[in-house]
Amino acid sequence: MITIYGNYHSRASRALWLLEELALPFKLRPVVQANRLADPAAPDAPLNTRSPEFRKLSPMGAIPVLEEDGLILIESLAINLHLARKAGGPLAPAHENELAQMEQWALFAATWIETDALALSFVYRRKEQDTEQGKAQIASLCSKLARPLSALETHLTTHSHIVGGRFTVADLNLAEVLRYAQDHPEFVDPYPRVKNWIGLCQKRPAYRAMWTKREAETV
Repeated sequence: MITIYGNYHSRASRALWLLEELALPFKLRPVVQANRLADPAAPDAPLNTRSPEFRKLSPMGAIPVLEEDGLILIESLAINLHLARKAGGPLAPAHENELAQMEQWALFAATWIETDALALSFVYRRKEQDTEQGKAQIASLCSKLARPLSALETHLTTHSHIVGGRFTVADLNLAEVLRYAQDHPEFVDPYPRVKNWIGLCQKRPAYRAMWTKREAETV
């Protein structure tokens, strides 16, 4: 049985979306981010990212974690590449070259996009987007994202999807990383192909199913 430790309001959403796509049975073990709790060490605190029980699985104290038949994975993009490859089918790499490309795009998302996209999201979470400081941060972050987004826009000029001419785990991983930046919707306006591609990804029934569960989540 696949067990995912985390919640829908975290990077676990990536694996939870993929599991919806693959229609695989799984168990979700709720784990709360410690910074969402007044006292994560309190005796009655729910399982959280500082709980000793959880830190045995994730020494970094980060979610998600996948546990499956003795295998433990603690990086969300690696979790998804594993799940897709093991399940097979159209979302998985069809051959070694596609696997290499999917790994490349996952690393591209993690190294070129995620840090700045997440920082952009935090400006909005802190409700600073209309302050002078917030506006300056947004402009700076959009400038930093211009290089990878321009590269992605160029790629999508000649490709309908990220890898293999079909929706795969590579699209899902990259779209979920970019979703952080969507708190500032204008970030994607200079990149119409990227904007269209993200829209198509997020119209998928499995994404909508994941998002409905996210909105209903009380963790």
